[in-house]
Amino acid sequence: MVQFVTHEPTRTRSGVRCEGLVRIFKTAEIEVVALQGLDLHVDPGEIITVVGASGSGKSTLLNVLGGLDEPTAGTAVVGSHDLMRMSGVERNEFRRDVVGFVWQQTSRNLQPYLDARRNVEFPLAIAGVSRRTRRIRAEQLLELVGLIDRADHRPSELSGGEQQRVAIAVALANDPQLLLADEPTGELDVATAIEVFGVLRRVNEELGVTAVIVTHDPLVSQQVDRTVSIRDGRISSEIVREGAGLDASRVIAREFSVLDSAGRLQLPEHYLAALDLQRRVRLELEPDHVGVWRDVETDEAAWAKPEEHDQGGLS
Repeated sequence: MVQFVTHEPTRTRSGVRCEGLVRIFKTAEIEVVALQGLDLHVDPGEIITVVGASGSGKSTLLNVLGGLDEPTAGTAVVGSHDLMRMSGVERNEFRRDVVGFVWQQTSRNLQPYLDARRNVEFPLAIAGVSRRTRRIRAEQLLELVGLIDRADHRPSELSGGEQQRVAIAVALANDPQLLLADEPTGELDVATAIEVFGVLRRVNEELGVTAVIVTHDPLVSQQVDRTVSIRDGRISSEIVREGAGLDASRVIAREFSVLDSAGRLQLPEHYLAALDLQRRVRLELEPDHVGVWRDVETDEAAWAKPEEHDQGGLS
């Protein structure tokens, strides 16, 4: 393991706790509810991926956790930091000291006129770290992401994958408690995307930093132990894996639907389509499970026990 020189003692890694999280965007004419009572728990040192269709709320979630958007209601906590109760000054300090960001677009990650080493040093210089310490820190981080031999190259002289690996080093410069990445492999080919994601896994393992990564790439999302899916602004399901990594043949994956703190459950869309479940369903409490049944309003026989009349149910 690489030993890092930091400008302050290494801090305890932080988990994430969101309960009933709501984020509403308002304009003069419309109101958009991007997060609708979302619940999410991430353990300290855990790495997860977040997936969902465009507009599902996954990027909004990342912006809230990073202190870029203010929650409208509910609970959002990173470590000991309550994102609902932060002042403007506290929010700026939180963004600078507690979280690190990796964006899809290189222009948001790197300064084009600085080489890789000085890009990593840049946030340390802003934080007032001495020149010697920030140089050591930058070189150790570049070694961790496999680019110490490219330290003197500017972004325009690096490949897309190399740029994203430098961006990961920049995000780690101030020893963040939480690493957030929004589609970090979205502009890369498959082989390069897997390589970059391997660096994120290594960073998580070596440094123990908690990481939340938004991705649309199923090959990337399958490389972590837990993937959460967002639909309509809420967590709809989780996939928990044993043995996640590059060797997919050894992975055991189990998919779970998620009950939120209000007891709500989102059924998978293909279940709804297969059984034509719409608007209203019946629930049957059994000794070891709950049955979900289509609302059939015909005669009394149609309301008999599920095993006596096939009503298109789930159990």
